[in-house]
Amino acid sequence: MLREKLKTIFEEFEHDGEFYSFKELASGHINDTYLIITRKKPYFVLQRINHGVFKDVPGLIENKVAVSRHIQKKLNDLSEKKKKRRVLAFAKTKDGHSFYKSEDGNYWNLTYFIDKSVTHEIVTSKEIAYQGGKLLGQFLTYTDDFDASQLTEVIPKFHDMSFRYSQFEAALKVASKERLGQAKPYIKKVEALKEEMHILQKLKESGDIKLRVTHNDTKISNALFNKKDKGLCLIDTDTVMPGIVHYDFGDAIRTICNTAAEDETNLDLVEFNVEFYKAYTKGFLKKMKKSISPLELKHLPLAAKTMIFIMALRFLTDYLNGDTYYKTKYAEHNLDRAKNQFKLIQSLTEKYDEVQLENH
Repeated sequence: MLREKLKTIFEEFEHDGEFYSFKELASGHINDTYLIITRKKPYFVLQRINHGVFKDVPGLIENKVAVSRHIQKKLNDLSEKKKKRRVLAFAKTKDGHSFYKSEDGNYWNLTYFIDKSVTHEIVTSKEIAYQGGKLLGQFLTYTDDFDASQLTEVIPKFHDMSFRYSQFEAALKVASKERLGQAKPYIKKVEALKEEMHILQKLKESGDIKLRVTHNDTKISNALFNKKDKGLCLIDTDTVMPGIVHYDFGDAIRTICNTAAEDETNLDLVEFNVEFYKAYTKGFLKKMKKSISPLELKHLPLAAKTMIFIMALRFLTDYLNGDTYYKTKYAEHNLDRAKNQFKLIQSLTEKYDEVQLENH
C-alpha cells in the first residue's frame, strides 16, 4: 500500500514531523513527488528521482543539496523559518545521508514544503515576468562564487550545440523520404543558422564566458511566488549543473515570451513578446548587475535566439528519427513543434533591435 510505503520512507529522514497523510503533486513529468502532510506544520515534499532517466542519482541529489546549502549561507540575516522559504531546504536521513535508497532500488530525497506559495504555468503579466527575472538573477548571483566544476553533469551535453547538430545530421541519414520532404524548408534553416548558433558554445569553450552553476530548467512554473506574486525562490533543481548564464536566461525567455503554446499550429498566433522580455530582463539585471560581465550581457539576446533554436532543432531531429524521444499525439506533432519554434525565432529576429542590451 502506497501510504504505508511513503510513511516508512518518510520516517527514514531526520525531522520532527508525524506522518498523517499524503497527496501526489503532479508538477513534474519525470519524478514522483508527494506532499507529506504531518499532524502539525511544517509539511514536507518527498520525491523519488527517476534513475531510468538520470544515470547518477546520488550525484544529482548531492548537486542540489550543495547548491541549496551554499545559498542558505548567504541568507544568514534571516531566521531559519524564513530561510526555508527563500531556498529549498533538504532533510538528511537518520544516518546522515542526503538521500534514502529503498529496497526496490529507488532513490528518495525530502525537502521542507514552502507553505502559502503559488506557481504559474504561464506568464500573464509584466510583474510576474519581472519577479521571475529577479529570482533567476538572485539564484545566479548567490551561486556566483560556487565552484561549478564540483557539480556532476547530470545530463551530459544537454545544451552542447555541436552534439545537437551531430544528432540532427545522424537523423538526416535515417529519415524517411516523406519526412525529409516535409521538413526540407526547416532543414535549410538549420544549415543557414549553424555558424551563429555556435557562437555561445565557442565563447564557453574558450573560457571567455565563465562556467557557472546553472539551473537548466528555468520555465516560469519552476519559480515560486507568495500569494501577492512576489518571488520566493527557484524550485525543481534536479538539473543544476555547470553551464553558462545564457542557458538559463535563454530558456526562461523561450518559454515566457512565446505568445502561443509550444505546439500551436496557427503560426500567426506565434509572436515574440517584447514586453515580457523587457520586464524579465529588468528583474534579472537588477539582481545580476554585480556578477554579470559585459561580454555575458552583450550576448543575452543571442542566448534567447540560441535556446529557442536548440529546441527547434531537437523537435526537428526527433521528427526525422520517427518520434523516438518526445511523446506525440499525431504524426506531424514534432514537426509542428519545430515550425512553432522557428516562427518564434523569426519573430525575435524581426524585433532584434528592440532587445539589445549593450547600453543597459
